[in-house]
Amino acid sequence: MTMVAITRFQAEPADAEEVQARHTTLVSTVRSLTDGLSEARLGRLDDRTWVGIWRWDSAEHLQAVRRQVADRPEAAAAFALVSDVTAEEVQIVDEQ
Repeated sequence: MTMVAITRFQAEPADAEEVQARHTTLVSTVRSLTDGLSEARLGRLDDRTWVGIWRWDSAEHLQAVRRQVADRPEAAAAFALVSDVTAEEVQIVDEQ
């Protein structure tokens, strides 16, 4: 079943371009590890608040890549710029 991982975090406004660049690198790394990532988006709520929205083909893909990417330098670099990270996993039960 399709899963959506939603990660909300804070970053300094001066780091906005670097946050985007590191997100792009992280997405590329994850895509090289699995074909289960169907979509990855990065959005801003305000100058400091960001939201990453990643759509996965299945919960198994999401869990597998979390184990694989945890120790990768790309993940460490992406999260080095951010604070107040919260994450939710949403199981999609109805798609229109």
